[in-house]
Amino acid sequence: MYAVIKTGGKQYKVEKGMKLKVEKLPYEVGQTVEFEALMLRKDDGSIEFNKGKVIAEVKAHGRGKKLIVFKYRPKKNYKRWKGHRQPYTEIEIKDILP
Repeated sequence: MYAVIKTGGKQYKVEKGMKLKVEKLPYEVGQTVEFEALMLRKDDGSIEFNKGKVIAEVKAHGRGKKLIVFKYRPKKNYKRWKGHRQPYTEIEIKDILP
């Protein structure tokens, strides 16, 4: 059985026991989070839309790999470097409820 959930403006295909990194969520480590299932595919092959819930547990918070933003204007001696690290939350899918 798998489900499709939406969080942080993105959609993820998840299965029970799966770990994934999503946009930062306002929950503490160890708390459970409940997501609405946009699509749910059961073991018998049937598909349901906008039904079901996905239960996940917050495992960790962190920051992603550094990205460099570089601005440059030719012939003007203008160069600017700026870094960005996107915050994320790592979750583990505990259960998918129909």
